[in-house]
Amino acid sequence: MIGIVEVAERAGVSTATVSRALNGKAHVSARAREKVLKAAAELGYVASSSAYTLATGRSKNIGVVLPFINTWFFSAVLEGIVNALVARGYDVTLYNLSGGASHRKRVFEDLVLRKRVDGVLTVALKLSEQEMRNLTDLEKPIVGIGGPIPGARSLTIDDEGAGRLATQHLISLGHTEIGMISGTPATEMDFHQPYLRKTGYHEALLDANLDFHPQWMAEADFTIAGGYHAAKQMLGDPRSAPTAIFCASDEMGFGAIQAARDLGYRVPQDISVIGMDGHPMGMFYGLSSIDQATSEQGAKGANMLMDILGSDDEKQLKNFEQLNIWPIDLIVRSSTARRSAN
Repeated sequence: MIGIVEVAERAGVSTATVSRALNGKAHVSARAREKVLKAAAELGYVASSSAYTLATGRSKNIGVVLPFINTWFFSAVLEGIVNALVARGYDVTLYNLSGGASHRKRVFEDLVLRKRVDGVLTVALKLSEQEMRNLTDLEKPIVGIGGPIPGARSLTIDDEGAGRLATQHLISLGHTEIGMISGTPATEMDFHQPYLRKTGYHEALLDANLDFHPQWMAEADFTIAGGYHAAKQMLGDPRSAPTAIFCASDEMGFGAIQAARDLGYRVPQDISVIGMDGHPMGMFYGLSSIDQATSEQGAKGANMLMDILGSDDEKQLKNFEQLNIWPIDLIVRSSTARRSAN
């Protein structure tokens, strides 16, 4: 039977390195990890999960909790999470909370607490005091993606700053009549991303001494269809239409571009449009965007959690509050241009 001794000999590393690499420990170079995984595959070595659990008390399984999985944003975050976990030898247990409050209660008070997972990764969820207490009492490390979680490590973008940057880009192009398509009240998740992006929009207008007009503000449900309908209403009367629109998501931006074209506007000669997220279809639409590298963000959150679990420092296994800001980038494409002189 093939064991780690044989894998170590084939890879040319120590058995300790093999153990760390196969168990997803952080203190292994990428080159050494690759050599170990290659040697294990060549020899047909398969680690015994039951033996590992018996020896360590861990399952090599991470619980991932999301509010939805049927939208591009959450599926992209999940893709990054799963790829990172699998690369380091972890299994994934997915909990989808779209079933409502009772479903969420069961997840946090029953399923996650059965000790089937070593740690918990949440996406766009602000844990309640009771949910945090349940996980902390069982010594489950937690990492949140999407906003600050009291008492736990978290990774998030500056949504307010993103809204400000998008609006400032339009202002820098000479636009003074700038509209926004924000989220509806129903899309306000635990961390109020639509509200924060709208706040950034307002701040940029104030900083530039520009007026805000209610008719230039619309709401949609973060879909192409929602953005299309909202933009069509905003642009329908050419006498009061803005010359630029900031959409709080790329998918709404795609809809806004299509609505403008259907109304006879040229993009960007007559109307500039900028979105937010970094959707892969942005290049097809030529949409300028605030890119938050969604899949990479998911991978970063997963690696943060695995690094905690792989640490030899007992203090690192404890939950404590730490907010990590994920960088954003302004991607300029053909949907934004200087305001026309006409």
